Amino acid sequence: MCVIWGIPYLFIRVAVAELSPATLVLLRTGIAALILVPVALRRGALRPVLARWRPLLAFAAIEIGIPWFLLSSAEQKISSSLTGLLISAVPLVGTIIAPILGNRDRIGLTGISGLLLGLVGVAAIVGLDLRATSLVALVEIALVVIGYALGPAILARYLSDLPSVSVIAASLAVCALVYAPIAALQWPSSVPHISVVASVIVLAVVCTALAFLIFFALIAEIGPVRATVITYVNPAVAALLGVVALGENFTLGMGAGFVLVLTGSVLATGRASQLQRLIPSPLRGS
Repeated sequence: MCVIWGIPYLFIRVAVAELSPATLVLLRTGIAALILVPVALRRGALRPVLARWRPLLAFAAIEIGIPWFLLSSAEQKISSSLTGLLISAVPLVGTIIAPILGNRDRIGLTGISGLLLGLVGVAAIVGLDLRATSLVALVEIALVVIGYALGPAILARYLSDLPSVSVIAASLAVCALVYAPIAALQWPSSVPHISVVASVIVLAVVCTALAFLIFFALIAEIGPVRATVITYVNPAVAALLGVVALGENFTLGMGAGFVLVLTGSVLATGRASQLQRLIPSPLRGS
């Protein structure tokens, strides 16, 4: 999962060289929906999901439709490495959003320290000279981070008792329908390069359809708390692939900032009991 959800940034960067963000979102969601909707239909679990169309639409827009468009747009202006590293701030934003959505857990001194440390890390990743970076792209990534933090909260509050595969399948189908008319107006006049076509296939089949199926299996195997560990590794995979495959620049500040964001995320989001469950028992001395 760390690899599968670490590689999309590379393939998005390749795809948007010839495809508009709306076209890419349509192809990614449409192909993935064609794979997952039949799975949901065979399990007979699609109708209960559609009955809750209001939270479903909210989840589809906030977790998939809007973030994937903004992500594709941002990667037309900044590197995939920088994009992936900035996405690592999702747990930090989630910590701030949780109390707003009714989570009664208070952020203690450790949590506040983690948030501040993470903020310093984000600043280090972006760099002190904002003129060297697209401000529009940074705003887009900030909105993506907020969406990725809000999406799971909506899922947990309104859709958690429904089959996850059906929720994702319906969300992808809805997004594909919304983007279809927009993408039709922006459809490329010629057949894209083979690298672009391959990127779209990987994004839709591997990074979306297959990824969600594997992630649900992972949650069933080790639980939702331990499964979140992948959040801390995905950006590192994205940065490494960007440097190796695309020759993108990677600075010392980006590396140090990423470490600070990860450390801040652990401090801000982890409770003692949760952190103990994340650490294998031999390492805890038990």
